Amino acid sequence: MTVFADRASAGRALAKRLAGYADRDVLVLGLPRGGVPVAYEVAKALRAELDVMIVRKVGAPFQPELALGAVASGGVVVINEEIVALGENEASVRRYAQEAIREVASRERKFRGDRPPLDLKDRTVILVDDGAATGASMIAAVRATRALGAKRIIVALPVAPEDTVAKLERDADEVVCLAIPEFFRAVGDWYADFSQTEDSEVVELLARARDHRRDA
Repeated sequence: MTVFADRASAGRALAKRLAGYADRDVLVLGLPRGGVPVAYEVAKALRAELDVMIVRKVGAPFQPELALGAVASGGVVVINEEIVALGENEASVRRYAQEAIREVASRERKFRGDRPPLDLKDRTVILVDDGAATGASMIAAVRATRALGAKRIIVALPVAPEDTVAKLERDADEVVCLAIPEFFRAVGDWYADFSQTEDSEVVELLARARDHRRDA
């Protein structure tokens, strides 16, 4: 069963639920790539600044699917406390994270050009993606945003399963999720058009959002 025509329509629907944040100097951060078309519509409706929060998993050296933590925009390393509690040393996680740190920095340059690093200190931040399955990337984004000094963090999602929403509610100050299906297989199942978002589209939407702000 589809709920959203595409990411743009999901963003417009989310914006209606977030209307109370319009004109309140909030910062909207999309998780590239798929979260950015959604975030663009949210930022446009709220007349808010738009940027990206990039997250990359840090896998265990001999078991890459095991997430030891994540790296996010600003070079923030988020440690998976459960894995560290099982015996993995925090210093070693940071050592394993070096490649992910370089990758995040490279993608930031691609998407943000020569603009200065994010300044989230004392800001209200709305983190947006096109949906969440396990929520691991969004949880890392929330924790990184907190580490960068954000005052209040709202997670905004078109669709996610109930247990993922519950996990996000433990980390974020507020979670807005439009659809919480009882049976959840994949985010793409809830979109009529879930075609891949290209890097060039992310760059274009960020530029368009800056133009809107200048013209306002």
